Amino acid sequence: MKHLLDTTEQELLDWLNSHGHAPYRVGQIRRWVFEKRADSFADMSDLPKKLREDLAGDFSLFNASVAKQYQADDGTEKLLVELADGGRIECVLLRDGHRRSICISTQVGCAMGCVFCATGQMGFARNLTVAEIFEQALQYARLLTAEGDRLSNVVLMGMGEPFHNYDASLAAIHLLMQRLGIGARHITVSTVGLVPQIRRFADEGLQVKLAISLHAATDEERAALLPVNKRYPLQDLIAACRDYADKTGRRVTFEWAAISGENDTPEQARALGQLLHGLKCHVNIIPLNPTGGYAGGPSSMRRVNAFIEALAQYGISA
Repeated sequence: MKHLLDTTEQELLDWLNSHGHAPYRVGQIRRWVFEKRADSFADMSDLPKKLREDLAGDFSLFNASVAKQYQADDGTEKLLVELADGGRIECVLLRDGHRRSICISTQVGCAMGCVFCATGQMGFARNLTVAEIFEQALQYARLLTAEGDRLSNVVLMGMGEPFHNYDASLAAIHLLMQRLGIGARHITVSTVGLVPQIRRFADEGLQVKLAISLHAATDEERAALLPVNKRYPLQDLIAACRDYADKTGRRVTFEWAAISGENDTPEQARALGQLLHGLKCHVNIIPLNPTGGYAGGPSSMRRVNAFIEALAQYGISA
C-alpha cells in the first residue's frame, strides 16, 4: 500500500481520474492532510464516502506509529517512532521560549561510523522514504496544533546522515516549506561532511542552514573520531563550506562535541581558529553526551568557556 505522502499531485490526479472522482478533490485531500491534520481518511468529512473508502483501500495516511513518547533527562521531549517494517527511529522536540524545534531522522541507523555516536554504533539498516522523513514533522505539527501551538523550526540531525539519503532529504525539505509553511531559514541540515553533496546543496538555491559535525581541527584527530574524514579531509571540507557560505550568504555552523582532554585543549582551539579564520561561521560547542560504546567523557564547562574565549581571539563566535 502506497503512502499518500509519497504520492505526487499528478499521481494523485491520475488516481482520482482512474477511479472516477473529480480532479478538484486533490485540493480537498491535501487540505485535510496538511492543514486540518486529519487522523484518517474517514475524518475527511467533505469527501464522498466512496472516495474515502477508495483512498483507504489504496493508500496509507500514516505509515508510522508512536511507540513511546517521553521526556528525557535534559528536558527534551522525544518520540520513538515505529515504522511499517518494524524499524525504529527517534525524533526530538525542543521548546525554547516561543520557538518549537524538532530534530528528525533520515535513516534507520547510520553508515558513517562516528565513534562517539550511538546511532553510528548501530550500523546502517536503510534509508527513510520522503514520506517517512516528512511524517515525523507532520506528527509533531499535529501534536502542537492540538496544544494550540505551532512548529517553527526543523533540524535534520536525528538518526542517519541526511546527505547519504540526499534526494529524499531534499524532497522532504521542500514538503516542509510548501506543506507545513516552515521557511528555509528555519530548516537546518546537519552532515558529517560529504563534500560532493555539500557542493550540490549549495547549488539548490535554498536558504537552508548548514551544520557540519566537525569535532576536531586536524585530519589525524578527526579521522579517529569520524571515519568519513579519510575520504573527505578537512581542506576539502572547509573549501566546500566556504563555497556554501559564498553562494547562499548563510553562516555555516560547526558542531563540536567537547571531549575531556581530547578536543577541548588550548592547542585544539588554536588549530580550529586557524582552520576557520575568515569563514562566515559559528561553532556550537556542547559537552559530549556519553554513550556506552565510547570511553571519552564530557568536558567541564570551565574548559568549554576557555575554548570559546580562545576562538573569540580569531573572530569566531561560539
